[in-house]
Order: sequence, then C-alpha cells, then structure tokens
Amino acid sequence: MSTLIQTLMGEIDRLPTERLFGRVASVRGLVIEIGGVQGNLSVGDRCRVLTRDGGTVTCEVVGFRAGHALLLPFGGLDGIGMGCRAELTESAPMLRPSADWLGRVINAFGEEVDGKGPIPLGETAYPVRTQPPPAHKRQRVGGKLDLGVRALNTFLTCCQGQRMGIFAGSGVGKSTILSMLIRHSRAEVVVLGLVGERGREAREFIEDDLGEEGLARSVVVLATSDESPLMRRQAAYATLTVAESFRDQGRNVLCLMDSVTRFAMAQREISLSAGEPPASKGYTPTVFAELPRLLERAGPGVPGTGSITGLFTVLVEGDDHNEPISDAVRGILDGHIVLDRAIAERNRYPAVNVLRSVSRTMPMCNTDDQNALVNTARQVITTYEDMAELIRLGAYRPGSNADVDAAIHYYPMIEAFLAQAKEEATDLETGYRMLRQILETQPAADAGAPSGS
Repeated sequence: MSTLIQTLMGEIDRLPTERLFGRVASVRGLVIEIGGVQGNLSVGDRCRVLTRDGGTVTCEVVGFRAGHALLLPFGGLDGIGMGCRAELTESAPMLRPSADWLGRVINAFGEEVDGKGPIPLGETAYPVRTQPPPAHKRQRVGGKLDLGVRALNTFLTCCQGQRMGIFAGSGVGKSTILSMLIRHSRAEVVVLGLVGERGREAREFIEDDLGEEGLARSVVVLATSDESPLMRRQAAYATLTVAESFRDQGRNVLCLMDSVTRFAMAQREISLSAGEPPASKGYTPTVFAELPRLLERAGPGVPGTGSITGLFTVLVEGDDHNEPISDAVRGILDGHIVLDRAIAERNRYPAVNVLRSVSRTMPMCNTDDQNALVNTARQVITTYEDMAELIRLGAYRPGSNADVDAAIHYYPMIEAFLAQAKEEATDLETGYRMLRQILETQPAADAGAPSGS
C-alpha cells in the first residue's frame, strides 16, 4: 500500500498549475495539425488530444508549418477530428527510476506492462532526452568486464564503459547472444531495451531467455513493432535514461538494446511525416544526427559515478554490412561484433566472426601474453580460412607449408572453443586458459609429413 501511495503522491506533484489548449485544425496521414497554442510550443513538447469518444491520445510536437504545430501521436488516431481539444502537458518528459524497478518490464513512459502492479517512483526526475556528460569530465574506461561468453571475453575483450555494436542479419542469433550476456555477465545491473520487438517473441524472450535469475537484476523497456514510431523511439531514450539513473548511483551498468536499426527506422518515419526529405536509402539527415546523441549517452560517467557499458544490436539489411545505419553506427561505437550467417549455417553458435570483429580497447586492457595468445589464434584462423577451399577439395598436400599444417591441426579445436551453449558460462581467466591449452597441444609427429606415393 505504501508503494501505491508514494506513486500517487509523485503523480500529484507533477500536475500542472494551469492548462493551455488549442484545437485540431487538420489531420494528414499520421500528422495532427493544431492551432491556437503554437506560440507556446517547441519541438519535443507534449500535448494530449481529447478524442470525440471521451478518450485521450498523447502526442509530441515534431515541427511547425503554416502557423500550425505538427504533432505525431503515441497511439492511434481513432476519434480525433476537426476542433478536438489539444491540451499542453509537461514540456520536458521525465522518468523517475528507482532500484525497485529491477525485475520489472516497463513501456516507454515508465509504466508497468508485466502485470505486477504499479511502478514505484524514485526521488530524482531524469529527462528522457538529455546530453551525455562532457567529454573532458568523463572518466576513462575501466577494467575488463566479464561477459561470460568465451568468444567475446578472449577475442573481443570488453571494458567497463565501452560501447560495442552487435551486427547481424535477421535470424543469425542476436537475441540468443543477448540472453547469454544478461545471464552470464558480471555487471551489477542490466538495462535491456527491446525496441520494435515482435509482440509474440517479447514474452518468450523475457520468460525463457532471461529467466527469473536474469530478470531479477534487470530492467526491461519494451516497445513492440506494432506501436507508433514515437513509442519505439522513446523506448530507446528511456532505456538510456534508466541506465543513467543507476550509473549516477555508482553502479556499473550493462545496457543492451535490440535494436538500433529499429530506432533509426522509427526516427525515419517521424522525420518523413514531418516533411523532411530523405537523404540516404530513405533515411533522413535527422536519423544520422540522432544516432550519436543516443549512443554517446552510454560510456563512463563523471568521477564519483559508475559507468554504462553499451552493447547495441544492428539489424543489417540484406547482410550488407556497409548499408547506411551499419556504417554510421560502426563509426560511433568503440568496437563491433559481427555475427556471420555462414557460421550460423554450419551450426556454430554464437556465430561470431572474430576476424571481422574488433574491440578498440582490447590491446590496452590485456597483458602482452594475452595479446600474443589471441594474435596467434587469429593467425591460425586466417591461415586456415585462406586455404579452406583447397583443403576441402583435397588439393593441399600435407607438409607443403608448416603454417598451414599447424592451422589444420588447431582450427577444429578453436572452432569448438568458440562454440558455446546458451546455458554455459565461461569467465575471463578460464577462457584464456582454455585457449592457451589448445595452442600448446602439439601436432602428431607424422601429421605434416607428405604421404608416400
């Protein structure tokens, strides 16, 4: 009961002391034009349109045209007509996260969607859209973060406060690797944003992939694919806002988002509806301006606070890793993890292509011995894959090249090392020890000798 009272008191404190309202002048597509209060509005402000059937639709100002304010709805347009009243609400949307949000599933407004009762409000209000800490005031990235996934811990070591992208086409295992990160990582708090997720899969992912243990230390922000573009965009902003609140408490947060591409698509819909011309493959210039504003919010905090380690999935259209969103995100983040469809097709999961992936902080956080170990393993993979076609055809003659002979010996063991079941966890030290043991095995004495004729 006390939680309900606190929630109600917080809502009462946020009620405005006066109300301004205008009227709906026209509706074109998804855009609502209102007049009468445009002088009191700015882009990003909120209005509540009263429908003719007694309902309300929350909207956001996205632009102005011919003396009218242009609004996009967070819901449907049913019941909205000429002359409907449009009331101004809070000018800067806020969330009030608290530690009691752990284990809960919320929507883009911070409202519960898991049926577990009201969401308790924290004491501090955080703007949904805000600027990251100034670059010169931020701490440097911290020590290694144990992600629990061998391929990432060894070949793509991640540091606290680093931002990485997970790039993959559809059906290559992005959701699976996210569930492994939530279950096995050593982060204190996990904030997961499911932006544009399929409604059918949302509950399955939360209940099956996360499980009770993963959900207990997580906050999930959910916006399904059938919701409006404003809801999908705000879900991404809300994910970073919740992560920032835990960071300011001094915690090291793992922020996961699936996916940045759907955030970009939502922003594209918003921009096109407001009349902005497309620039690259239908994406508007605002999309490429919003991407760094979102992604830069992850990272180390100022001294005295924690950090946000961000892993953001990017849905690669047509398996083209140079398409506009992939190319833009790769240039913003501190590294990229590539999931390869060819690897997934031979049933090796997670399908991480370690040769095409990179962690920009890895050389600095590893010891010289660890870097040498990983470089040797990478060279083995490179040598084998360069000769793979000849080896499969039987055209390579054993003993012709010592490096190729060594690669033939080590490659199957490294492939087995990179494969990992979803329920299996491997810490940092164990991963390096396993890789060292593989590379210390000696080929059989006659393995590289030419066969007699």
